[in-house]
Amino acid sequence: MAGIVMTLILCAVSALFLLPILLVLINSFKFKPDVINSPFALPNAESFAGLSNYTNGLAAAGFFKAACFSIFITVFSTALIVLFSSMTAWFITRSRGVLCRLLYFAFAFAMIVPFQMVMFPLTFTANRLHLDNPIGILFVYLGFGAGASVFLYSGFIKSVPVAIEESAIIDGCTPVRAFFSVVMPMLTPVSITVAILNTVWIWNDYLLPSLVIGTAYRTIPVTVQYLLGGHASIDMGYAMAVITAALVPVVIFYFFCQKHIIRSVTAGAVKG
Repeated sequence: MAGIVMTLILCAVSALFLLPILLVLINSFKFKPDVINSPFALPNAESFAGLSNYTNGLAAAGFFKAACFSIFITVFSTALIVLFSSMTAWFITRSRGVLCRLLYFAFAFAMIVPFQMVMFPLTFTANRLHLDNPIGILFVYLGFGAGASVFLYSGFIKSVPVAIEESAIIDGCTPVRAFFSVVMPMLTPVSITVAILNTVWIWNDYLLPSLVIGTAYRTIPVTVQYLLGGHASIDMGYAMAVITAALVPVVIFYFFCQKHIIRSVTAGAVKG
């Protein structure tokens, strides 16, 4: 009986989370007056707009150009975070010095610092260092994503036997080669988890692109915001179509990769 009640509760909670997405999807196939006047109604013969909202809305918003910027920033930022966070976590975990312990606590502390505290200094520094472009923002994301990523990597690396690395070094590997040839393959579960979490975050992020690179290189969240704009002339059918198109890639990516999160958590629990 308790299992049935818990299942019903979880289904209700899931429905609450899915309802906004379902409403956006439904309204993306309706004309602007119908979206405004009857947002909860299903499309009918009079309100159904077909794919016109997608073809016209995506073109009006410059969606495909924004998608290119979003893909570039998301892929390369995530790659930098995975590479440098894993190397950093391995070094500070295997070293016993006081400095490494301080670095570990610094990365852990970075996770709890509110973004609002560093928002204006970040914008000023990014402009002075000429990071206000799609390449420069990669390093900004690296700085913000390193805290949680190093923390996750450090916890996993502690469960990796040191003897494996020592055997590789005895066989002639340098420490760098031992890391990439021996340690990095063993970090695959947590690396996938870090990649998934950072991909979802960076793809959906609005604040950093709007503050650092502004309107010159609009990502998808910035494009959606500018499409809405707060003007009455905005076609809400277009807006719903653009929002749906922005959701689809990351939902598909997360759907196919979510099993790796469970696998990495399970692996860490068993090894620990």
